[in-house]
Amino acid sequence: MSNPSPSKPSPLNPELPVIAVLGGAGKQGSGLALRWAHAGHRVVIGSRTPERAAAVAAELNALLGEERVQGSDNRDAAHQAGIVVLAVPFAAQRATAEEVRDALDGKLLIDVTVPLVPPKVGRVQLPDGKSAVEAIQVLLGDATRVVSAFQNVSAHHLRKIGHEIDCDVLVCADDKAAGEQVVELAHAIGIRAWYAGPLANSVVAEGLTSVLISLNQRYKVPGAGIRITGIG
Repeated sequence: MSNPSPSKPSPLNPELPVIAVLGGAGKQGSGLALRWAHAGHRVVIGSRTPERAAAVAAELNALLGEERVQGSDNRDAAHQAGIVVLAVPFAAQRATAEEVRDALDGKLLIDVTVPLVPPKVGRVQLPDGKSAVEAIQVLLGDATRVVSAFQNVSAHHLRKIGHEIDCDVLVCADDKAAGEQVVELAHAIGIRAWYAGPLANSVVAEGLTSVLISLNQRYKVPGAGIRITGIG
């Protein structure tokens, strides 16, 4: 795995896939967008409000010192990218996936969604006790490779370039090769990640988010995380 990202961005690499982050104007999405842009990817932030996406892109470019991020609407962002990240609130997950469905065939979709139900976000509330991400694979079908990841890494850590992220990421996918690709994408931005089995196992990572929120609240910390021990 690579070392944590230095403060100076890696050179922009045109051979790396363009990454669209739908919901990239939010804290989690913008943090991931910043990290991937810093690692040399061109990144497109998608939003229902293109003006908001453009404003966040400008903010991230100022942090990077280069024009690597652009803002657009969700559909255009998804069409531009080789890899699409779904980082919207749970209430918008299915509608957003349906909105960009025609742009996802043959692509990798990384779903970061957590079924949080305000105001009790510190309580696990999985829909019918099942994985929210698994439902998106059923919706999109085999033409799109859906991977669950990054639910348990705090946006507080992602936005601090050069800061070591003291948290592991669980990656779940029915397509093992797609899962390992996302593991490498995590490593590229300084995060330890592990392929943790099929999408059905995502129910654990999704539920853990509420547990970590409860820990943050109880112990007054900004970004509790998990560590996998005994490997490597």
